[in-house]
Amino acid sequence: MYDQFATDYDRFVNWDNRLAFEIPLIEQILEEVKTPAGDPLQILDAACGTGMHALALAKAGHQVVGADFSREMIKKAKLNAESAHLELPLETAGFGMLASMFGDARFDAVLCLGNSLPHLVEESDLESALKDFFTCLKPGGLLLIQNRNFDAVMIKKDRWMEPQAFQEGDAEWIFERFYDFNSDGTIGFNIVNLHRKGSAAWTSEVVSTLLKPQLKDDLQAKVTAAGFSQVVSYGSLGRDPFDAQISGNLIIIARK
Repeated sequence: MYDQFATDYDRFVNWDNRLAFEIPLIEQILEEVKTPAGDPLQILDAACGTGMHALALAKAGHQVVGADFSREMIKKAKLNAESAHLELPLETAGFGMLASMFGDARFDAVLCLGNSLPHLVEESDLESALKDFFTCLKPGGLLLIQNRNFDAVMIKKDRWMEPQAFQEGDAEWIFERFYDFNSDGTIGFNIVNLHRKGSAAWTSEVVSTLLKPQLKDDLQAKVTAAGFSQVVSYGSLGRDPFDAQISGNLIIIARK
């Protein structure tokens, strides 16, 4: 899905609004991690996509490395870094491959943002990814996971999400997102990409992938089983209490 969607991904996400809201909250969480003599934090963005969180954190003074399973997303991330006049390592590497790519006990913090972890459909792959995060972190390092609140998704079974729109000159894009709830417990995640230029007819494309709804209690238990301590859950990056019915996100923060 993401190799196919990489070209339009930054049109799909309103990065100005998202980063303005999320980066200060992520920075507050990262303040819990101490480094000798106040050195810059070494951060791994473990599913960096087009690199926008990684670049924003690099601008804030951190030493950031980005990784993503999608080669095309990493290509786009490198273009975004070039446009921002920033140099940071950006590598094609999926969950479970990170320690072998970057080394053991290298990072003060590992971030897994943007509902990336639920792309691991097999339980064994999720367990491997969490152990990989643990291996990547220095002792005392911090793990931050940002998922959608799938407890609420599975309770309500709402298929459709709010459409998103983007305009650039006389070109327009509309992105419609919907779920298919499969009998095996997985969720098909689909994005309908509508595009036109000027008064031309709309063109359409659908990209799809599978997700595994990771529920709060189970994911928190798996993070603990991977070796993490001080595992806490919230309903937002602002650390609102998690409510299975109404929270937008599931945020998990843990320490090695």
